[in-house]
Amino acid sequence: MMQSESFTGAASAGPNYAEDISCGTDSCSVVIFGETGAGKSSLVNLIARTEAAPTSPDAMGCTDGTKEYVHDISIQDKILKLKLLDTAGLNEGSEGAVPAEEARKILRKLLQKRIEQDDINLLVYCVQGTKQGRHGIKALCRNYEICKSEVQGRIPIVLVVTGLENMKVEMEEWWKNNEQFISEYSMTFAGHACITTLTDDAGLKERHDQSYHAVCKLIEECRTRNVHKKYGPKKIVLFGEAGAGKSSVVNLIAGKEIAATSNDMQRCTLHWKDHAIDFGGESYTVFDTVGLEEPQLGIKGYLESVENAYRLIKELDQQGGVDLLLFCIRAGRLSSAIQSNYRLFHEFLCEKKVPIVLVFTHLERERRMEDWWERQQSTFEKIYGIRVTDHACITAANRLDGRHKLLYEESRGAVRNLVKKLTADEQKSSWTGGNKRFVSFMRKLKELLPEPLDLKKKDIVSRLIQRCSLSPDVAKQLAEMIKQG
Repeated sequence: MMQSESFTGAASAGPNYAEDISCGTDSCSVVIFGETGAGKSSLVNLIARTEAAPTSPDAMGCTDGTKEYVHDISIQDKILKLKLLDTAGLNEGSEGAVPAEEARKILRKLLQKRIEQDDINLLVYCVQGTKQGRHGIKALCRNYEICKSEVQGRIPIVLVVTGLENMKVEMEEWWKNNEQFISEYSMTFAGHACITTLTDDAGLKERHDQSYHAVCKLIEECRTRNVHKKYGPKKIVLFGEAGAGKSSVVNLIAGKEIAATSNDMQRCTLHWKDHAIDFGGESYTVFDTVGLEEPQLGIKGYLESVENAYRLIKELDQQGGVDLLLFCIRAGRLSSAIQSNYRLFHEFLCEKKVPIVLVFTHLERERRMEDWWERQQSTFEKIYGIRVTDHACITAANRLDGRHKLLYEESRGAVRNLVKKLTADEQKSSWTGGNKRFVSFMRKLKELLPEPLDLKKKDIVSRLIQRCSLSPDVAKQLAEMIKQG
């Protein structure tokens, strides 16, 4: 087994810094991986602004194990302490310094160990700019899948493309030319940088400086997003038909009126509004979301859902995924949309990987609110095929007196207890968002409709470009994938 080596750079905090560094808001542990010759060691030197890591002038590997470099970088008037882990190339073949299979095993074990120790903030996939076009991008998939399968959405992966110093246009053009193929092969990155690492050409100084700042900015933005994901508010998606009492449930949980409870909220499918709520020493973000309504969804409604779903999934990506689903249902008003909404959110949006709770409202007239569930449980399980993690029978009506006021307080305690229990730290969910999730979600939504829609690709493209700010190429690609589903 290759041994890991550690180096502390001249810009670091001191000789003992490599031992003291820990992942936190002022430090960042970065694993750099990629094929031999991709420029991983040169990337280390670009960030460190010194020749800390040995480099090779050709495609032969110069990193024969995992080497660790520690440096400080200055970002936005503050110091970020970086731990850079330079890994062996992943495609040297059986005769290389580290055989390909051995290099993959080393990388997997490194990721497993660092994740277990909570000592990794970011993965950087370093690739040569010569890898482009459909076939070139396809060749990158194997190494991407190795890391994706290990981190499972817990750690952001970014793409750094090297060797772009001779591009006649801006280096960013590489991304514009290949973004479509990256999406086509279902690779999702939290960010990217198109750079050069060359230092021996005075004419490239501007591009070299531009590359340094681009990489530093990328690290800071994606690191901050991941810290927010780990330590930020828990994310709850509250969904159901309009009139089920979702906004009243938001106010119930919050302990005050923060959501409008009138019927003026837009009734278009997947329209959503987020609310920040704090209780019990924890912070939560609740996405109050309109589910499928009756009657059936038409073409106009489906196109509205394209926009709303894209924005919702993009926001959930930025927030770090979903921790809990709350399905709000008005007791006594059961419809065929119940099963569709259950599948739409639990199966399709969260792939059955997120705990789901049924919240039944308008039960203040029951002698004992739980009696309603005892009468209806078999209907939900046998007729609708709905099986959930837990449920709550409540009233969210807060302007009633006497016994009803006590029931309201009891309801708040019941919902809050479920939220706290099911979003606890040990409850880990897996979220993989991006364009792949969006396309899959919109395909599944079509399957739920009772009649096929005569959707036109150009209408979907137009909606994605105008309302979601996608480039024409990406919008066309996504629209085609939705249509084919």
